[in-house]
Amino acid sequence: MTVEKIDIDTLVVGAGQAGVAMSEHLTKLGIPHLVLEKNRIAGAWRTGRWDSLVANGPAWHDRFPNMAFPGADPDSFVPKEQVADYFVAYAKQFNAQIRTGVEVRHVERNQGRPGFRIETSEGVIEAKHIVAATGPFQRPVIPAIAPQDQKLTQIHSAQYRNPQQLPEGAVLVVGAGASGVQIADELLTAGRNVYLSVGSHDRPPRSYRNRDFCWWLGVLGLWDASASQPGKEHVTIAVSGAQGGHTVDFRKLANKGMRLVGLTKSFEDGVVTFSPDLADNIARGDENYLAMLDAADAYILRNGLDLPEEPEARNILPDPECITQPTLQLNLAQAGITSIIWATGYTVDYSWLNVDAFNAKGQPQHQRGVSSEAGIYFLGLPWLSRRGSTFIWGVWHDAKYIADHIATQRKYLAYQDPTQRHQES
Repeated sequence: MTVEKIDIDTLVVGAGQAGVAMSEHLTKLGIPHLVLEKNRIAGAWRTGRWDSLVANGPAWHDRFPNMAFPGADPDSFVPKEQVADYFVAYAKQFNAQIRTGVEVRHVERNQGRPGFRIETSEGVIEAKHIVAATGPFQRPVIPAIAPQDQKLTQIHSAQYRNPQQLPEGAVLVVGAGASGVQIADELLTAGRNVYLSVGSHDRPPRSYRNRDFCWWLGVLGLWDASASQPGKEHVTIAVSGAQGGHTVDFRKLANKGMRLVGLTKSFEDGVVTFSPDLADNIARGDENYLAMLDAADAYILRNGLDLPEEPEARNILPDPECITQPTLQLNLAQAGITSIIWATGYTVDYSWLNVDAFNAKGQPQHQRGVSSEAGIYFLGLPWLSRRGSTFIWGVWHDAKYIADHIATQRKYLAYQDPTQRHQES
């Protein structure tokens, strides 16, 4: 392979929201760089999500600071194709140096000289700094408990597109975070019999007293929380921008005909077993919901804001039978279940990055994206610097911090010894 001899100080891997933000800040600082993307700009928004997906935050909030969504109502939830188009248009604003259709296959540090050697699908590149901007949604995770049954259609939520994609019959959706609950609701609306496996979750109000959930997190300082609360590391958030945005209410879903069950434990001989934790999981979600209302009310009172009261927001429906008499075992065939959708999250994949920047579990070691391996940076990961780090606006601010760090390092490396400066003069 030939080594491409171009003036690249920084190579950014990935051209989703993180890569585009990174390129903008590097451009502003005059740092020579290149962004490589194996598919196309923001491609995951187009091909890695279901057809009806919209952004989970309103258009006024879920964007970069320097450009609004063209033609969108600020309080609307933008469809996924429009989100992808937004990043393409944003990159054009500053002529982002992005090459699409190029996969980064291997990165390792040069020996005896600065920088890194990067093997790509189109040859070898060298750079002094590497920003891994591939984000957290790299490899869909299906738990080992998944049944080995060829008669069942089993897909991850990353492969789900629409109800017509699935064979006739009932559907078990495992996971009740934002993706799982929206997919389950869509299937129910399409006339399917749906079982939804509900684990631990937070259930914030979509809006309260004329303000969106995102606004409340902002004024309450919760977007800037630097670390997840103990015990909340793996708790999902049940919130939806679908249908114009609404608060997720599991009791309402049950009253519409959805069968709620607890955490999925195991499959054996065509029978699935659920934990007896459904009522507790729902109750803890209610606690999270009511705590947000309490915090909002206190903020309004403290600041003397004139926002309309909303007492009906505290009305909790009675527990349906599926909660008071939970299903602990279910024969899949007898229930007519022909499909399982695993809305069970993702893991990262840095197999291409052969550097000393990971702990014993293979997780990135970093401080605000600056890794333990000099010259390697991570961007777009959950809690990279704060709660908002995985969101569109949050990744923009994280990218600025990393770009500034790279600029500072370049100044150190450009330092010239005083005696040498005197000799040259």
